[in-house]
Amino acid sequence: MLSIPIDQCLPQVPRLSGALPGPRAQSLIDRDQAVTSPSYTRGYPLVAARGEGCMLEDVDGNVFLDLTAGIAVANTGHAHPQVVQAIQAQAAQLLHMSGTDFYYAPMVELAEHLAACAPFPAPGRGPRARVFFTNSGAESNEGAFKLARYYTERSLIVAFLGAFHGRTYGAMSLTGSKAVQRQQFGPLVPGVTHIPYGSHASLDYLEQQLFPTILPPNEVAAIVVEPIQGEGGYIVPEDGFLERIRQICDHHGILMIVDEVQSGMGRTGQLFAVQHWGVMPDIITLAKGIASGLPLGAILARPHLMSWPPGSHATTFGGNPVACAAANTTLKLLETGLIENACRMGEVFRCGLDQLASRFRCLSPPRGKGLMVAVDLLDPGYNLDSKLRDQIVDQAFYRGLLLLGCGQAAIRFCPPLVINHDQIGVALKILADLLAEV
Repeated sequence: MLSIPIDQCLPQVPRLSGALPGPRAQSLIDRDQAVTSPSYTRGYPLVAARGEGCMLEDVDGNVFLDLTAGIAVANTGHAHPQVVQAIQAQAAQLLHMSGTDFYYAPMVELAEHLAACAPFPAPGRGPRARVFFTNSGAESNEGAFKLARYYTERSLIVAFLGAFHGRTYGAMSLTGSKAVQRQQFGPLVPGVTHIPYGSHASLDYLEQQLFPTILPPNEVAAIVVEPIQGEGGYIVPEDGFLERIRQICDHHGILMIVDEVQSGMGRTGQLFAVQHWGVMPDIITLAKGIASGLPLGAILARPHLMSWPPGSHATTFGGNPVACAAANTTLKLLETGLIENACRMGEVFRCGLDQLASRFRCLSPPRGKGLMVAVDLLDPGYNLDSKLRDQIVDQAFYRGLLLLGCGQAAIRFCPPLVINHDQIGVALKILADLLAEV
């Protein structure tokens, strides 16, 4: 087994030695390809060994600046010492005792904290929300789907093209991202209708065309929406879009489910992205950044909605005590500086990307909020260029910068919320050098 000297701090800028992948990385890749599912979507050959803040070290000692945060998961940074301490302390006391059958303090404390900060109306007394814990975003969206149908006694759901809500059957049925995610898996869960995302024209189509013809609104249980579309390209909706969904839901007795799996937990400069628009949904789904890397998700619902009886929905591992301990510490870190840093560093990032867009015609102006930012790559005719995007993402790895694509031709920037001004400068310099070469 490879031994890593964990008492040595990683440099705060990339450090590469030799060709990539190195010999240890290549050996592990070869072993992996022999035994793991071909459905995994690996890009460049990164074999991670340890992380610290915004930096990742591979098994050959190369150090990378990570602007992926494990797909928007490591919001407090890799191996934040306070999160690690909370995990170690809890693991020494209680690793597991299913929270659907028994009680333990970390789960209660986390539910209280989430309920207190949920963007729901303040009741006269009692909590703002009830919470159901899951293991992932897909499970959270699957459960929210079930809860909406149970509470409303309606069967139909409206979702959006470009959306990604997960890969289990209910979540996949809500997803409208890529054909490969659905191909040869049918039939899916019936009753889901997809419309275009983000514009008032799409809501006009819903109200003026679909409701009077094939989608009776009194049979619609929920509209499921991402406040900023994630896998679809980090798309920010038109002003008033989310507010209008709220109005439509109120008018027809439809529930508004907001998927905050990627946009939540401080990433956009608010704990929940929907707070940028002052909209109060009925149900919120969470995962990714909630526990700084441990598998945990949550469904937050207005208290009267979570009325399903004992046994109607449950989980063995959701709300695991170690994951809850990590999440309790994660929330404290977000509220005591990291959400504010996401605001400040997000502005620095967008300004830098704006300057690059003014220099390079193949780069669109940036979009997003906080540290949920994206740019598109364009061909000479200003059409979206997925091949160029893939080339930039791939070549950035060989310069020590970890990036991810999304949408048709976008590069997403979702770094740990601990990123600093100097690290953003390094990332922009690498990106500028790559754009100059193409």
